[in-house]
Amino acid sequence: MKKYLTWALGIFVVFYLLNSPSGAARIVHNAAGSLASAGNSLSRFVNAL
Repeated sequence: MKKYLTWALGIFVVFYLLNSPSGAARIVHNAAGSLASAGNSLSRFVNAL
């Protein structure tokens, strides 16, 4: 069952990328921005120690 869900998720991701590349790019851009923000916050916390 888990194998089928993994395949279904992979197929959905490929389908989404092919049908909406700008939407996929926006999701990646937002995720990268969130990770950068989290890294900056962690850096400020560590420096404050």
